[in-house]
Order: sequence, then structure tokens, then C-alpha cells
Amino acid sequence: MTSRSPTSWARALYSAVTWAAQPLLRRKLLRRAEAEPVYAEHIPERFGRYQPATLGQDGRGRWIWIHAVSLGETRAAAILLTALRERLPGMRLLLTHGTATGRTEGRRLLQPGDLQVWQPWDTPAVVRRFVQQFRPAVGVLMETEVWPNLVAICREEGVPLALANARLSDKSLGQALRVAPLARPTYTALAAVWAQTEDDARRLRLLGAPVRGVLGNLKFDARPDAALLERARQWKSGLSRPVVLLASSREGEEAMLLPALRTLGPAGRAVQWLVVPRHPQRFDEVAALLAGGGLHVSRRSQWVGGPPCGAAADDIDIWLGDSLGEMALYYGLADATLMGGSFAPLGGQNLIEALACDCPVVLGPHTFNFSEASDLACEAGAALRAPDMEHGLRLAVDLAGDRQSHAHAVAQARGFLDQHRGAAQATAQAVAGLLQSLA
Repeated sequence: MTSRSPTSWARALYSAVTWAAQPLLRRKLLRRAEAEPVYAEHIPERFGRYQPATLGQDGRGRWIWIHAVSLGETRAAAILLTALRERLPGMRLLLTHGTATGRTEGRRLLQPGDLQVWQPWDTPAVVRRFVQQFRPAVGVLMETEVWPNLVAICREEGVPLALANARLSDKSLGQALRVAPLARPTYTALAAVWAQTEDDARRLRLLGAPVRGVLGNLKFDARPDAALLERARQWKSGLSRPVVLLASSREGEEAMLLPALRTLGPAGRAVQWLVVPRHPQRFDEVAALLAGGGLHVSRRSQWVGGPPCGAAADDIDIWLGDSLGEMALYYGLADATLMGGSFAPLGGQNLIEALACDCPVVLGPHTFNFSEASDLACEAGAALRAPDMEHGLRLAVDLAGDRQSHAHAVAQARGFLDQHRGAAQATAQAVAGLLQSLA
């Protein structure tokens, strides 16, 4: 009788847990579908069961598979996909997601002949059904989405799997090291890893990842939606006050906003406030919270022809951006942005889209998910950092109300973005190189 290695036991135990959790996953999806109906769509796909329309037999062995779990990763994938289609004309895209926002955003990226399905639940049987069904030529995981069975079975089945736009925070590294018998073989089994920064590369190598290059952050190559920016410009021309935005706010941050607003006094009424929650299932919750704090709220979903302006705006304290796919519109309306996720200890959201829309950014103290981009932006004068929400509001109000400071921050942001572009073409070339090495 042979003994099994700690690595084998770790993956076997993990597989048993994920197998046992399948009924819980089904219940969770149905609960989430009450707020986001997309979660109830095509649930069998999560378990490797596909409808005839999505079997994709004619693409077997030719799919370029991209996995973008949620909204942010899907937006990064969109940038990479544009460069890939230029380099690989006629490519067939297989696009997978784990969240409703990711799948909704991903639909916009599909062309005739492409397929979109849910990410397979990470049990050996489900992943193997997925891989054997589609037989991708190559798989590209976006940013952080490394799953033990997904990686292991792709390797067993001869599907090279790369991690693109890869990032790993110190916190995530510590968590991975605590389960090293599971994490190390998973990262080691990847075919290639292309990191955003040297610090990300160093942390990834500590887990055994085959880092093949530091290519930068794809999101620097993003180009804001010109139509949304033009609509923002038109709407902004009818406003009497500058706009300060709390963008992609996360749990707890709107509650921080309410007392901080009260401390501003008359200065707080000199600007128009706008809050855009990160997750759509929180829109109603945030609206109720703001109204319960004594604020008069106007919701984007109820606007007709634009935001309230003139006399109609006098009684409105705060706008709520309760729509999807319009961040460029909100950034275009704003004269300064407080970056959500950075005032609560959640690691922050990416500031690059705001800067690309010429919207100066104020960061809170918690930016560990995007530490290098945040630090470099602050060093370049493209962003400011505040120790807490109250100080952040004061900085944002000053930026929005001072034309000279605002213009300087915009100029610094443009220079900062120009300096860091190029990851999309470099990553597309790396993916094409990986494909060529298999030919």
C-alpha cells in the first residue's frame, strides 16, 4: 500500500469539500437570482451540462478560452480581446464567468461563432466535462482566478492555462501560504503567468508560479466609451455645481459618508454628490440608507433626459447611480472621485478608468489590491490619498471647486496613463506565442 503525498491529500480533501458543497451552490444561486435574475440562467452549465446551442463542437481544439470571473476582470478581458482579435483574425472565443455582472458585461464582447458559458464548479468531474466538451486550444485566466482542479485537469488534458494581468496582494499571498500543499502545485501547474508589476511577480514566484514576464496592467490601455463621455459633457453643461462622486462604493462606505457629509457644513452643499455602489444588488439598500440619513435621493434609473437641474435640483442632496455599464458616464459627470473600497479595509477598486475619463481621484488608506498603481498615481500627482472619509471629502471638494488644481491633476493623470500603456499588445503577443509553441 502506497502513501499519498500531502499535496495529493490536500487536493483530495478540497475536491471532497467542493463536491459536497454543490447543493449549497444551487441554493445560493437561486437566492442571488432574487436580486439578479441572471444567476438563475443556465444553472446546469455550472455543473458541466450544456444545452445543444452551446455545445460548440465545431470549435473543439480551436477555442481561445478566456475566464473573467466578474465585472472588473471582464472589462480587462475586453481590452485584451481587442488586441487578440487583431493578432489572431478569425479566432473563436469561449468566454466564462462566475458572476452575473461579469456575464452581462461579457455578452457585449461576443461575435458570431463565439460562445459564453458559466465557469465550471471546481470539482474534478465537472471540470473534466467542461474541458472535454470544449477542448480549448489555450485558456487565459484573468488576474486572480486560479482554481486547483481547473488548473490540474487542464494540465492532465493537455490544455495550456495561463494567468494574465496577474496580481497577488500580500494578504492573498499569506492566505495561499497557509494552504501551501494545495496552492503551490496549483500555481506551479500553470503554463505561464504574466504579472502586472514586479511586486506581483515576486509574490507569485513564492508560490511556484512560472512568471514569464511583467507586462503591466491591461486597464491602462482602456479607452472610455466616447458616447458616454459625450453624454456626460452635455448633461454637465446644464449643472450649476461641480459633481463629487463616490465610485464603486462597498459595504460600510456609504455609512461612513453620511457623518462625513455633516462635518462639511456649507462646503458640502457647494457640490452635487453622486454615489455609485459597486454591486447592483445593493442599489435599493444604499438608496434606503441614504434616505434614512435624511438625504433627498435622485436615482439614475428614474432620470428622463438627464439628471435633475435648475430649480428641480434644489431639493436633491445626492444622486444614486443605479445602472450598469455607465461608469464612463459617471466619471465624465464628476469633477473629482472618491475611490470606493479604499475607505473601508477592502483593498480598493481600480483608479485607472476614472483617470482615463479626466476625473481626478482621491484614495482612502486601503489600496492593497492595487497598491503599485495607486502609489505610482499618487507619486505622479494623478491621485491624492486621504487617511479617512472626512479628509477624503474635503480633498475632493477642494479639487472639484478649484479649476487650477483640477486642471493640474488632469494633466498629471494623462501623463501617468501614457507612461504605462502597452500591456494589451504585449499580452496578446504572449498568448499568440504560447499558441505557436504548441503548433
